[in-house]
Amino acid sequence: MKTKEYLKEFNSYINNEFYQKYFNKAIELIKSSNRIFFIGNGGSNAICSHMAEDFQKLLNYPTFCFSDGALITCYSNDFGYENAIKEWIKCHSKKNDLLIAISSSGESKNIINATEVFKKVSDKVITLSGFQYDNSLSKLGLVNFSTSTKSYGITECLHEIILHSLLDQIFEKS
Repeated sequence: MKTKEYLKEFNSYINNEFYQKYFNKAIELIKSSNRIFFIGNGGSNAICSHMAEDFQKLLNYPTFCFSDGALITCYSNDFGYENAIKEWIKCHSKKNDLLIAISSSGESKNIINATEVFKKVSDKVITLSGFQYDNSLSKLGLVNFSTSTKSYGITECLHEIILHSLLDQIFEKS
């Protein structure tokens, strides 16, 4: 049964000692930031949109997500898809902002480009990625939640679990 496979992966990941260390560091980064930017493609972008709403609603954080269709096509047309989010980040990011970058593969060029540009303004970056532990995105954050599973479903669900857990932990303590 597929559900057991998901649960096995989640339990294995969350019960690793590095996870708790990263989890606590992520909480510190979130609480010490002025604003939060969420970036991702496809399913990861849907996660970004959902989490931007929840972080703003529950924690009263100013949040931003590159998810407006007209904006995405405008920036992609003018700057190329691999540079669209990067150009948006250049316009809006400020010192002491936090970037949460999500890529299932950890190799999405537009997410990597945007993260590299963001780091010139603020080093506060949390990455969530998959398919291999040492993918390109996982090398860019102060906190990197990365898994080696090759399953999009497991990777995306794990990213949701991590972000909801962070949100719930901060919300319960406030």
